Amino acid sequence: MERQWSTARSAPLTALVLLAGSLVAAAPAAADDRDGGPVPEVEWGACPADVPAGPYPLECGTVPVPVDYGAPEGAGIDIMVSRLAGEAPGERRGILMLNPGGPGGSGLSMPADLAALGAPASLLDTYDLIGMDPRGVGHSAPVSCGFTTDQAYYGNIPPYAVDDAAITDQAVTAEAVADRCAANDADGLLPHISTANTARDMDRIRAALGEEKASYFGVSYGSALGAAYASLFPGRTDRIVLDSNIGDTFLGYDGMRRFSLGFEEAFPDFAAWLARRDGSYGLGDSPEQVRETYFEIAERLDEAPVAGVDGPAFRFASFIGLYGEPNYARTAQLWQALDSSDESAVQRHLDGAAGGGEEAAEPVAADNAWSAFLAVACNDSEWPEDLDAYRSGVAEDRERYPMYGAAPANVTPCAYWHHEPAEAPVEITAEGPDNVLIVQNLRDAATPYAGGVMLDEKFGQRSRLVSVDGNGHGAYLYGDNACAWNVTTGFLVDGEFPERDVSCGASANAGPESGSGAELLRTRTLDRLRDTA
Repeated sequence: MERQWSTARSAPLTALVLLAGSLVAAAPAAADDRDGGPVPEVEWGACPADVPAGPYPLECGTVPVPVDYGAPEGAGIDIMVSRLAGEAPGERRGILMLNPGGPGGSGLSMPADLAALGAPASLLDTYDLIGMDPRGVGHSAPVSCGFTTDQAYYGNIPPYAVDDAAITDQAVTAEAVADRCAANDADGLLPHISTANTARDMDRIRAALGEEKASYFGVSYGSALGAAYASLFPGRTDRIVLDSNIGDTFLGYDGMRRFSLGFEEAFPDFAAWLARRDGSYGLGDSPEQVRETYFEIAERLDEAPVAGVDGPAFRFASFIGLYGEPNYARTAQLWQALDSSDESAVQRHLDGAAGGGEEAAEPVAADNAWSAFLAVACNDSEWPEDLDAYRSGVAEDRERYPMYGAAPANVTPCAYWHHEPAEAPVEITAEGPDNVLIVQNLRDAATPYAGGVMLDEKFGQRSRLVSVDGNGHGAYLYGDNACAWNVTTGFLVDGEFPERDVSCGASANAGPESGSGAELLRTRTLDRLRDTA
């Protein structure tokens, strides 16, 4: 049961990353100097059958790229891209490249997904929407660590460490995963799966599409990829929107630990939602009581799991439940079942989440997503290798963020990765056009508000921060805040770049407020980050 629970978690985990540090083994030449020869035009055709497009006329094709940009004449791979062409050629501005997050997330269906979410006609007429499977993912030379359902692996976020022994146990699992990834890398592709190389692939795609510049919209890890592209190729960017931001071009150990901050900031909205429905769920008639219920259930499950769900799994499920209000009711159902130790109800919940479960030793459906996640996370920068660093991090974050701190501070396979990063993380540059719009919900469990503030600080005058009084992962199109939609659409379609940072009120009163409100939020967050550094 516990293993079914962990494999069922792969879909929502496609929004995240991790890592820390720098150091370079052999940094290749500067990005703008590595164009190589001409890139063939994309030959468009039908997309693979497993790419959902609904009623939208999605097309797919491939772009050849080198495996190693330091040796562009060497081995190559094909990157699969998709296109939802604009239907008003006279209004077309160019291409809007897309990434849904991860790393490890397929983006081929994203153009159709955005249309289905209600992307305004003006946006669909202005751009050809371009999706892609990044290198190592899906139909673009997928990597595999060979994950199977008989492995005790929790996925992208390590399990909550209830004590020091749990850290030691997780270290054994993490090292075994790193060894397995290396053993399964027969083609030697794994070391070349990185954010920097994916950004370089994006520029090859731009060239293959015959465009001088590219616009971009990326969510979650997609913010890191977009920040890397805007920094490596600033002169080739048109309009850039980064939504639900991790705060840099990579997510290191420190960034991973910010998931705990996101949990603490997003939880009060869920707690208030549950408290208003105490007559239905009986989990607390005030947000404070709901919070206490969380700790009570978690501690009880630490001692005696129910239907295979232990305390770490419960904490993880609650974290995913905070991704947005559409998750609240199902999360409340699970809380009820666990609170009453109703094994059959818990099992129904698990079967529904896992799609019926998997047999032991079968391949995990999330194998490629998990493998690509690790490749990017571990290759982008250096990770702590001393287990004491993770023990210290867990102890500190259990105190600072008691709800979830002992999970993302725990040890991951990156501590035992077999390859050193080939280059330092892409450094964000403030040199370039003022064309980066950073959109960030105030309460986002996966990418807390601090990430938007950090990214805005690094881009300097190139960026504007749109602070959205909302809860959930994804503000533009994925959220429901009218102000966030209007400001972002105005920028992408009409080039209306705010003169100052913008504060968007809550959805019920979602008007923009430029100036002091946004600046105060930004300043307070920066002060807090400096205090906890």
